[in-house]
Amino acid sequence: MLIRRASDIKPSEITPEHIYRSRRHFMRDSLAVAAGAGAGTSALALPGSWLEARDVKPGEPIGEQMTSESNATSYNNFYEFGTDKTDPAEYAHEMTVDPWTVEVSGEVEKPGRIGLEDMLAGIDLEERIYRLRCVEAWSMVIPWIGFPVKKLLDKFKPTADAKYVEFKTLHRPSEMRGQRSFFSSIDWPYLEGLRLDEANHPLAIFAVGMYGKLLPNQNGAPIRLVVPWKYGFKSIKSIVSIRLTRRQPRNTWNDLQPSEYGFYANVNPEVDHPRWSQASERRFPTTLLRPNRIPTRMFNGYDEVASLYSGMDLAEHY
Repeated sequence: MLIRRASDIKPSEITPEHIYRSRRHFMRDSLAVAAGAGAGTSALALPGSWLEARDVKPGEPIGEQMTSESNATSYNNFYEFGTDKTDPAEYAHEMTVDPWTVEVSGEVEKPGRIGLEDMLAGIDLEERIYRLRCVEAWSMVIPWIGFPVKKLLDKFKPTADAKYVEFKTLHRPSEMRGQRSFFSSIDWPYLEGLRLDEANHPLAIFAVGMYGKLLPNQNGAPIRLVVPWKYGFKSIKSIVSIRLTRRQPRNTWNDLQPSEYGFYANVNPEVDHPRWSQASERRFPTTLLRPNRIPTRMFNGYDEVASLYSGMDLAEHY
């Protein structure tokens, strides 16, 4: 894991007032923590000197090749736009992401709706380079831009009764063709959930960008969850609702096939999917002739989360 703090480039300090009030400009300038581009090559880039001065943090996947932006934005699971891996990149542009609000409800003292620009106000964005492990046994290494989930939840003051967090994806069949498909077996909208202590772990983030740019629609724009020690389907995309609950919330894939997709969905090479092994994974870049297969690591290599599951049978609570 790599964390970069951008406290010296808060949008409110560098953006003229008339632009600061514009949602699009706010989002663009908030993502000035761009990575991987030199000064002058992108509106979302920082000087190369900033990139050279970065600190390596514990957990960063050192020595592991970064997945190319083209792979990470063209090979996706986002069933709201279709079941083929190329469908999200082909059709997600039909989704409107501006304006965008998120409703926070349930076991909180201050429920309400918050616009994306208000959500980011006062929050320093960070770059996190994380492994992403899909339950389908392929993986990537992606540079996300975002902030800890806890920072947003704390704004709404969870009550003592809050034990879980439910997340909900946008439901807009007019713009998300997979939701209006006659062949879809999913009961829309897509739902996911975490225990509150999981959501509050420092590794769990809301991402609003990747590769130094605004988050593409096919990757869950304008805001998605990233929980790097869990299989990718837990990192729900295009979030419109967050509800804190006393009891474990519904999860879409767990509802569809509970024997295959558990609530926890922690990356665990010792617990196979009923239809394939989870002991190894295909790391992008990968081809048919050169599959680039590597061993899968417990918790996807993020051992610092192990204490969250102390005393639990992770074969039973898969």
